[in-house]
Amino acid sequence: MAQTSGRVRDPHNSARALGGGLTLFAGWALEMSGTLSILLGVVGVTRDTIFSSPDYTYEFSLTAWGWIHIVIGIGLVAAGLGVLLGKSWGTGAGVVLAAVSLITQFMFIPFYPLWSISVMTLDILAVWALARTVAVDG
Repeated sequence: MAQTSGRVRDPHNSARALGGGLTLFAGWALEMSGTLSILLGVVGVTRDTIFSSPDYTYEFSLTAWGWIHIVIGIGLVAAGLGVLLGKSWGTGAGVVLAAVSLITQFMFIPFYPLWSISVMTLDILAVWALARTVAVDG
């Protein structure tokens, strides 16, 4: 614990609240993944003919996929904000939502592969960074 001007300050809490190191990375990865998911969802809802519709096991309409991505994206943005602000619920919500996003992006690969793989990469990195921060902070 560092002591400055008579007050005891915990460097771990201030770093977490400011989003230092892996926490900052995880928060921004969640924000980026959420934003990309929302953008994909909006395109899926408004222009569902833009994506190819392969013969696929997970047969949803592209409008349904769009709404799924919008809802998950909003959750990811909220969790990322929670992580960046150092809220206690941010880490757990971030891990769960990034894992759900990872699964939905995997299921969406046949429709838009490069986008899905890019967002999946962000989700994996966010889960790793959040898990690492929990392991370090104990």
